[in-house]
Amino acid sequence: MTIWYRDLSVAELNSRYQINMIHHLGIQLTALGAETLTGTMPVDVRTKQPFGSLHGGASVVLAETLGSLASNLCLDSDRYLAVGQSISASHLKGVKEGHVTGTATPLHLGKGSHVWHMDLVDDQGERVCSATLTTRILTR
Repeated sequence: MTIWYRDLSVAELNSRYQINMIHHLGIQLTALGAETLTGTMPVDVRTKQPFGSLHGGASVVLAETLGSLASNLCLDSDRYLAVGQSISASHLKGVKEGHVTGTATPLHLGKGSHVWHMDLVDDQGERVCSATLTTRILTR
């Protein structure tokens, strides 16, 4: 059983969503599980703050990208649209190089809203950020 409205591959998702902020920060979707969406982002000049560590805002962009895309993948896109309503993130560990990988997991999939949890880990698998996103479901 899957929560996704349509059966799409990671390659199809990457070709559709390599625009705007996703493209600029080098975010790549890497896995679509039965109830999870995973993606990665490099820790480089695009995503670091002036002191050389991963920018907290970049972590939030990755988290919101994964949760928002996942929320929309659960919907009939001809009829509905999920938009970010609120996000909270706790930054737990600094990262100076490599990549961060995030996984979005649903906490609630209702008619009017979805709530997603995203954990971001570094290349060693250590948690660097934990975020929760609420999306509002709009009728097109």
